[in-house]
Amino acid sequence: MLNMETRKHILEIHNLEIGYHISKRIHNSLVSNINLTASEGELIAVIGKNGVGKSTLLRNIAGLQNSIQGDILLNKKNIIGYSRADFARLVSFVSTEIVNINNLRVFDLVALGRFPHTNWFGKLETKDLKSVSKALEMVGMKSFVNKNINEISDGERQRVMIARTLAQDTPVIVLDEPTAFLDLPNKYEIVHLLNNLSKTENKTIIFSTHDLNIAIQETDKIWLMLNDSIIEGAPEDLILNETFNQIFDNSKLSFDRVKGDFRMKRKYTEKIGLFGEGIYYTWTKKALERMNFTVEKGNDSIEHVVVEQNNEIVIWKLIDTNEILEFNSIYNLSNHLKNGRNP
Repeated sequence: MLNMETRKHILEIHNLEIGYHISKRIHNSLVSNINLTASEGELIAVIGKNGVGKSTLLRNIAGLQNSIQGDILLNKKNIIGYSRADFARLVSFVSTEIVNINNLRVFDLVALGRFPHTNWFGKLETKDLKSVSKALEMVGMKSFVNKNINEISDGERQRVMIARTLAQDTPVIVLDEPTAFLDLPNKYEIVHLLNNLSKTENKTIIFSTHDLNIAIQETDKIWLMLNDSIIEGAPEDLILNETFNQIFDNSKLSFDRVKGDFRMKRKYTEKIGLFGEGIYYTWTKKALERMNFTVEKGNDSIEHVVVEQNNEIVIWKLIDTNEILEFNSIYNLSNHLKNGRNP
């Protein structure tokens, strides 16, 4: 049985303990004995409950906070051995805080990423201007170059922050909850953008998120932070070995390995049959299960629902021994099942 990785490990974490230093001898430990790896061109999501230490771990990797003990190796060298200038050419960081500075243009913010590559005066040369322009183009923000940072949306601002890291041109990019303040479409767009950048630019991108569904769909690896440990693996491996069920202590919540999502555990009180096919069958089944029915496919010996499709017209028929009722939507069917049968 082969157990080998073909991509180079750009980041290695050995026996790391993270937390907060209260004094030289006293510290508050969050997680210890952390052993993780990140390969070139890999997109990694850090998942875990609030307060478990996701931001602390990322800040340690980005060199912004000291660990309690252990080693973080970048290209086989401990990060504490790099000068600030050299480290800034290797790792860039995007904080969860929203940048809100008056009279700062999109171009100026992205250009700040070139600071490790400029001279003492910070003068931008032709190559720097090209890097800024390329970075904006890669995130789809080139037409916003002269806009004030306060005049763009949260999603656009997050793209600009990612462009700044691209202008900095580091092999490793660390982002603390880059989708925290975004609506659902922008969440998916940002993570999909990170996915593309990891593949096309061979960047190692590590980001924290609460959006498990997006992480499962888009990332190569997940670092799952529990109360006292961190487990790493491909999303599919963590699903198959039921690791995701360890995220929450809530006994009413479980991870559905087939659907790849968290679900509330339900106490099914009645049985109902269901006939149909395709997407209408699937979503009718979901609605019936939400109402605590055990759905039995193709069972017409009990009260049952038949989903009939005729071109673009869909009818839901509720059939029992006494009558046949027709509904033009799942909502109306659900209302009847919940309320219409009450004496």
